[in-house]
Amino acid sequence: MGVFQRIGNALARFMYGRNGVDQLSLVIVVGSLVLDLISMLVAPRLLWLGNVLYTVSIAAWVYALFRIFSKNLTKRRSENQRWLNWMWRMKSSQQGAKARHADKEHKYFTCKNCKTICRVPVGKGKIVITCPKCGAQIHAKT
Repeated sequence: MGVFQRIGNALARFMYGRNGVDQLSLVIVVGSLVLDLISMLVAPRLLWLGNVLYTVSIAAWVYALFRIFSKNLTKRRSENQRWLNWMWRMKSSQQGAKARHADKEHKYFTCKNCKTICRVPVGKGKIVITCPKCGAQIHAKT
């Protein structure tokens, strides 16, 4: 058995039962690298800002390492799931907005009560839209 194989086995035994690298910890590591790069670029001009960014970057590294080596799997997985849900909402809302902007045959209205997006054809004049989810009425012009 070679040296590298023994090191790999020891690392695998050490990481057994730990969280490891997930999407949130990867984003934190990349974000801290970006902050570190920005702090190096800013430091010659604004020393205090470079120091603040470097400190935040180090704190992000420490938090990422804490998440990676944590044995509290349920807590780390719930944090990661909250992050993934938030990212999914952001991506889906951007994709929906892009599709709504490209659709020239319909106009979209948001219900004030339940935030449901209602689609109506363009060119109907002043209309009253009834929300299909909560039944609230929206007075609008298409």
